[in-house]
Amino acid sequence: MITSTDTSAGLQLIAYKVKAGQRITDQDALLLFEKASLGFVGSLANGIREKMHGDTTYFNRNFHIEPTNVCVFSCNFCSYSKLYAKREEGWELSIDQMLHMVKKYDGKPVTEVHIVGGVHPKMDLQFFADLLKAIKAHRPGLHIKAFTAVEYDYMFRKAKMTAEEGLKFLIEAGLDSIPGGGAEIFHPEIREKICADKVDADGWLAIHEAAHKLGLHSNATMLYGHIEKFEHRVDHMRRLRELQDRTKGFNTFIPLKFRNKDNDMSNVPESSVVEDMKMYAIARIYLDNFPHLKAYWPMLGRQNAQLTLSFGVDDIDGTIDDTTKIYSMAGSEEQNPSMNTAELVTLIKQAKRKPVERGTLYNVINDYSVIDIKEVNAALN
Repeated sequence: MITSTDTSAGLQLIAYKVKAGQRITDQDALLLFEKASLGFVGSLANGIREKMHGDTTYFNRNFHIEPTNVCVFSCNFCSYSKLYAKREEGWELSIDQMLHMVKKYDGKPVTEVHIVGGVHPKMDLQFFADLLKAIKAHRPGLHIKAFTAVEYDYMFRKAKMTAEEGLKFLIEAGLDSIPGGGAEIFHPEIREKICADKVDADGWLAIHEAAHKLGLHSNATMLYGHIEKFEHRVDHMRRLRELQDRTKGFNTFIPLKFRNKDNDMSNVPESSVVEDMKMYAIARIYLDNFPHLKAYWPMLGRQNAQLTLSFGVDDIDGTIDDTTKIYSMAGSEEQNPSMNTAELVTLIKQAKRKPVERGTLYNVINDYSVIDIKEVNAALN
């Protein structure tokens, strides 16, 4: 039987490890989830965040392209996709339509286009290579962060290519980096129940490892707050930490809150704000080899994203410009997810942090901590 004295000693040992810059174990992480207070983990996570980044909080100017919400897979948590058999209920964009979306940003200082969507059998490897080439031909300096490991797994298998061969093909077409979607929860016990028919954990990790070996950076996500248990979260983060030890290719970790609107898991209650903040804090403590921790503000809402900046987070994503439907369709706080640069800067400054506009690979573009907000507004008008 574990006593309160044992728990207290265990938490004190974790605090010592963190302050000494030592790695915590899986058992330590479980103890934090099960027994630590929000204030305890928040204090440790904030200490790590400030040691790594000070008060700097990153954002970028980006927009999303979602080629289709038609998908051959049927994930129970998804409110976004339409099965291929019911594709008349969804959308399917042509290359010309997507290039038109890029052209809408001509003359605007966006630095990244984020391309993810459903897995459509007619949108194959060549189709997406042609899309990347068209974007690069029109705007060579725009960073293309595109396609989840789920999308890659399907298109590479269909093209009868290895992950390395397929990624090389897309790099030549203009691919610059990879987002972290499709990870969900790695543990097979949970994955079997929520997304049994798409690429498994080993496949997801193998694609990211292949990307890292080719010089591509990527992000990593975890869908939390549904039917998983704390040990499943720790297992997921352990696999990411082990891969990062080998490759150093991940830029950031993004915990994604499960939303229960209009999906097959609508009966599962959503996590509380306290649980959300604790998730971010423990992720920052455990993933000691990840340089950044991101809160995706369209999913959390502006105020809660602002709150994460005290719980280990140093990045709140970008301007988005109302170009994503993935979370708004699932009932997120932000039904029209768009913030301009001045709004993002203000949000970060209100949290007593320093707003810094970054590129996708965290190169500093503008340090807004030394620019008055009136100047920001004037520059935009």
